[in-house]
Amino acid sequence: MCTTCGCGQGETKINGGTVHTHEHGHTHKHGHTHEHGHSHAHASGLSQSRMVQIETDIMAKNDEYAHANRHYFNDRGILALNLVSSPGSGKTTLLTTTIDGLKNELDMTVIEGDQQTANDANRIRETGARAVQVNTGKGCHLDGHMIGHALETLAPKPASVVFIENVGNLVCPAGFDLGEAHKVAILSVTEGEDKPIKYPDMFHASDLMLLNKIDLLPYLNFDVEKCIEYARRVNPKIKVLQVSATSGEGMESWYQWLRATRQISLINQV
Repeated sequence: MCTTCGCGQGETKINGGTVHTHEHGHTHKHGHTHEHGHSHAHASGLSQSRMVQIETDIMAKNDEYAHANRHYFNDRGILALNLVSSPGSGKTTLLTTTIDGLKNELDMTVIEGDQQTANDANRIRETGARAVQVNTGKGCHLDGHMIGHALETLAPKPASVVFIENVGNLVCPAGFDLGEAHKVAILSVTEGEDKPIKYPDMFHASDLMLLNKIDLLPYLNFDVEKCIEYARRVNPKIKVLQVSATSGEGMESWYQWLRATRQISLINQV
């Protein structure tokens, strides 16, 4: 069990092949070794101090993997973005629209995270972009170790953009660094404007909030200004863009943010 979130995280599958369990040692092809020696113990019968120690070990190990992933991205001038949201926010539609809009300008690849199915990865591939599906089984978030494995398969080009579509969940992904440059929180206007204060850790960890599905605002009782106020209450520095991946409204602002942020990643290339 993952003591951070309580998920029964076991084997992880990439493109249908089992690649990850919680007790093994191996070397990732992109230049760093993962000696993954902890096990997710069942919480029953464990003392509070032992639970805290397990959680500390898990997070420390994840940070090692995330550091290696970040080094991989930085070495190649790759912009990696971790897209986080609740289920149904429109992440995959946002990605397919973005790829269609920028495919003649940017090289983009996608790591898709879901508990089961390859549906979202297949949708991405229909745009012509390459995608790797990571199925987490009972796990409710991606971690740095999974991303390292996915990069072996994906092999993104230097100076490209890698989108990581995390498992739909506004709790657990907030605490797991994947090596990304930025977390991007996607919030649909169908969800309610108080999400940022209900799930403050996620919005505090994100550098950008995309307020999606704004084409539906005429049909909803959603207070945009209150939502933005809540987001900035938990994270005064968060940037907010209002978009509709379906109608295209506001997408150019998102594209401009991507272009500018990618340029920064190239400047910071080590």
